[in-house]
Amino acid sequence: MNSNTSRPVPPANTGSALLNWLSDSLLALVQLERRFDPFLRPAFDAVLREPLTRLTTALINAQRPNEGLKIAEERLLPGEEEFVDSIISSFQQQMRGLWKPGGFERGGNTKTQGVVRAEFIVHEGLPAALRHGIYAQPRSYPAWVRFSGPGPYVTPDIDDVGFMSISVKLMDVPGPKLMDEERFTQDMFGVSPPTFVTPDVRANAQLQQESLKNASIFYFLNFHRPHLLDLVMQGLWIKTQSSPFEAPYFSCVPYLLGEGQAMQYSFWPKTSKRTPIPRLPLRPPDDYLRNAMVAALAEGDVELDVRLQLQTDPHLMPIENAAVLWPERLSPRLSAATLRMPRQKFDSQAQIDFARRLSYNPWHSIAEHRPLGNQSRARRRMYLELSRLRHEMNAVPHFEPTGDEVFD
Repeated sequence: MNSNTSRPVPPANTGSALLNWLSDSLLALVQLERRFDPFLRPAFDAVLREPLTRLTTALINAQRPNEGLKIAEERLLPGEEEFVDSIISSFQQQMRGLWKPGGFERGGNTKTQGVVRAEFIVHEGLPAALRHGIYAQPRSYPAWVRFSGPGPYVTPDIDDVGFMSISVKLMDVPGPKLMDEERFTQDMFGVSPPTFVTPDVRANAQLQQESLKNASIFYFLNFHRPHLLDLVMQGLWIKTQSSPFEAPYFSCVPYLLGEGQAMQYSFWPKTSKRTPIPRLPLRPPDDYLRNAMVAALAEGDVELDVRLQLQTDPHLMPIENAAVLWPERLSPRLSAATLRMPRQKFDSQAQIDFARRLSYNPWHSIAEHRPLGNQSRARRRMYLELSRLRHEMNAVPHFEPTGDEVFD
């Protein structure tokens, strides 16, 4: 079986029959809700999502001390490297348990919906504060864009948790890179909720330990270190998705925008169109999200608006806590570029296999856009080691694309 072929989530393996039943039952309820979500969600989002998001953010901030950091200032988390070791170990154990040599998939953002050819077009007339790095002047970059599901499993689309991700690899980017394994690329990332599921690597290590048991719900619901507000925030934004092209994506973590200035970025659909999900409330096709992408790019070009948000308050827009939503009232998101995906056919097996050859890492970056914060510091080593494991198990060497790749 192709490792990117959908299959059910493995049952929980906590060591307790009661906890296994509870985890599996809660997941089944979420999957059932996903069948009815599109009939209710538009009204909920229009009326309640924004005020509830602001309230949840305020409650999260009320629990946080003001560390007195400056704009774009970082601070190491105590025990940071040990937490990163734990995260990597959990991912490696889980990947080895889920996949066989020759069919290893990524530990997270696992299911490939598609890898599409694109052009990243920097706008003319940007404000001076935005004109740094790849945004310094109006120009375009070729790109490969991977859309994916949540992971660590490859499930039917209706059975995932309602979370999507985007990975953008710009090519022909001049200048020295922070990692020397790729010379001409700049990688960008986004997920459909506007905050990370974990605030920092300490919590991330806890989440991965529960995920290794196929029981991630107990990261949120436990008596020792619960994360109820993070669960609420994620629940406000994850939903039954209609198409990878029809959701916004958020970086959730900050990056430099020139020296001494931090930003987050996001990708926004330029259309309000929503593709009908087939057969709801019955079961849609396993790969209906990929099918929606195929139909959209067969019809014409698809564009996403790239927006930048500058950090203006070091406490309310933190560097080291990725679970806090940066408020637009303090700093609006400013349009800086367009990610244009031209009309194309992309769903050949050869092009889907191409995704397995690619390695994305936020440290494939020029210095002007250095990743900031403990989650990003962790991703440098975490993504590198997990990518090496995947390539080793698939007997596929690391590959830096040029944009000139052609598929049958």
